[in-house]
Amino acid sequence: MTIVPTGASGRPATPPDQGVGPLLRAWREERRVSQLELALRAGSSARHISFVETGRSRPSEEMVLRLAEHLDVPVRERNALLLAAGYAPRYPETPLDDPAMAALREGMERLIQGYEPYPALVMNATYDVMAANRGIVMLLDGVPESLLVPPLNAMRLTLHPEGLAPRIQNLRAWRGHLLEQMERQIALRRSEPLRALYEEVAAYPLPPGALDDGPGEDAGAGPDTEASAYFALPMRIEHEGRVLSFISSVSTFNTPMDVTVAELAIETFLPADPATVKYLHSLMN
Repeated sequence: MTIVPTGASGRPATPPDQGVGPLLRAWREERRVSQLELALRAGSSARHISFVETGRSRPSEEMVLRLAEHLDVPVRERNALLLAAGYAPRYPETPLDDPAMAALREGMERLIQGYEPYPALVMNATYDVMAANRGIVMLLDGVPESLLVPPLNAMRLTLHPEGLAPRIQNLRAWRGHLLEQMERQIALRRSEPLRALYEEVAAYPLPPGALDDGPGEDAGAGPDTEASAYFALPMRIEHEGRVLSFISSVSTFNTPMDVTVAELAIETFLPADPATVKYLHSLMN
């Protein structure tokens, strides 16, 4: 599936006309770090941190970036801090279809295609699907066309009552896992688009008769399925009369220097039992 750019995926929730001091204080309080602890981490003093937060002292560009790093501020919001302090943004936001991103696009495509027959996809910070392999396309068999209009959104596809939700055997547990994941990301990113998506998908009704069998039960998966002692919460999804089990893993880029790259994530689905492995390989033969 071709990578489809969808534009910016989030904006800082704090108004840009605020000074850098209140912004830094808000991030520090959200991270539950004292002024003294932050000062020790950043090689400064609690007095200087206090002066910065109250506007009595203007931090240098280097200090803004150092504090942002120790507060684990996302790359997009680091640009907002720099602007609030009167400096130019440090991190560009290059569209994914830009020629400069060609090597990145090709690398991601090669990675997820090489993962076949197992499902894998690339998402941005609001779970819009930028690329997906044939394993994902297989799981989407039967999903209404109305949910497949670009940009595809992984959370909508998974939790919508007309999407994958009716086929997920342990829906309550898997839904709870996904919503908790989004809550953690909202706390980290302060993204209003992400919060809006969370409120939308959290309000979706459960499909009639939604099941939530135990993660180790076979739930009518077929004669080749064996009960498994799972090492992580699986997604157990029905496909053509069989129940397939997957463990999800999400990878991000280390030390990103571009907002777009910082907000990309590659999710892979590892088969959680021998029957799922056997079935997926049979589809590719």
